[in-house]
Amino acid sequence: MKKIQMVDLKGQYAAIKERVDASIMEVIENTAFINGPEVHAFQKELEEYLDVKHVIPCANGTDALQVAMMGLGLKPGDEVITADFTFAATVEVIALLNLTPVLVDVDPINFNIDIAAVEKAITPKTKAIVPVHLFGQTANMDAIMELAEKHNLFVIEDNAQAIGATHTGKDGKKRKAGTIGHVASTSFFPSKNLGCYGDGGAIFTNDDDLAHTIRGIVNHGMYERYHHDVVGVNSRLDSIQAAVLRAKLPKLDSYNQARQDAARKYTNAFLNQEKIITPFICDSCDCHVFHQYTLRVKDTDRDALVKHLNANGIPCGVYYPIPLHSQKAYKDERYNEADFPVTNQLVRDVISLPMHTELEDDQINFITKTVIDFVNR
Repeated sequence: MKKIQMVDLKGQYAAIKERVDASIMEVIENTAFINGPEVHAFQKELEEYLDVKHVIPCANGTDALQVAMMGLGLKPGDEVITADFTFAATVEVIALLNLTPVLVDVDPINFNIDIAAVEKAITPKTKAIVPVHLFGQTANMDAIMELAEKHNLFVIEDNAQAIGATHTGKDGKKRKAGTIGHVASTSFFPSKNLGCYGDGGAIFTNDDDLAHTIRGIVNHGMYERYHHDVVGVNSRLDSIQAAVLRAKLPKLDSYNQARQDAARKYTNAFLNQEKIITPFICDSCDCHVFHQYTLRVKDTDRDALVKHLNANGIPCGVYYPIPLHSQKAYKDERYNEADFPVTNQLVRDVISLPMHTELEDDQINFITKTVIDFVNR
């Protein structure tokens, strides 16, 4: 059995090495390092893949989320509702823009934002909802869009972990995650389902006017060189990273399928294990692309399990060990611990196992056996 990796980027690269190397060398030879042909080609190809009108590449996923909020014209003091159980970048950009973050609990089944909690949190100051498609699974976008329409709110999808996932609406229509709300952000961090070899991100929208505004914001507020029409930032996807993403994009569906297949094997191995709660998977599985495969363990010392796995050569992760409402940077007297029962439990229970496109059956068998032996000892 080969060494187990949390994310096997080297193995994935080996399969596309020839295309990646040639594309990178082409960028170096033509020296179009910023906003070069590779960036524009990737933008168009991703628009076609997602069936969205506008993709605006940028420097990273955090910038993407911040620029999306800037493009919507949110003002200091406006309230933005998002999930308590997610990576800090989601709330970080809200605070950076002097908006007011409103953290709410998540659903115990799929770990995505709790719809009832969102509705309860809406006030006259609320201007936007940021659902996070956590670990690769789409949030309940039908309910979120209904709430947004009822209260005249923007919906900003944080799609950093779920590119390629499909949401099936009540009407039966299938749409890619990140194309349902008013605007969406994603990350191309190397470990993502579609990752580059550095930092990268993008913003998606079907709104022509919003897309125009955002294109100016990511380029210092310029639509014409040295004419600054809006307050902007410097956030661009460089051409080498775009070249890598172009090599990977045609393989994204097969990458996601490999992750889904590995997830099924994990889940089947954990059947009838009372102390192990496996991730919820919809019937078609296309709503979940398994950026992470995250278990909950009951009546088990989760941190001791982490040490046990690491001692046996199995990397793992705890995403996330501290709720955002308990983080020093985001503590607020507005928050009541009683409002976060699910999040407060998840941070004690969750553990993410290795998940990537190169996982092999003998590795999955060893990982699952090691987990089962520990929880039942």
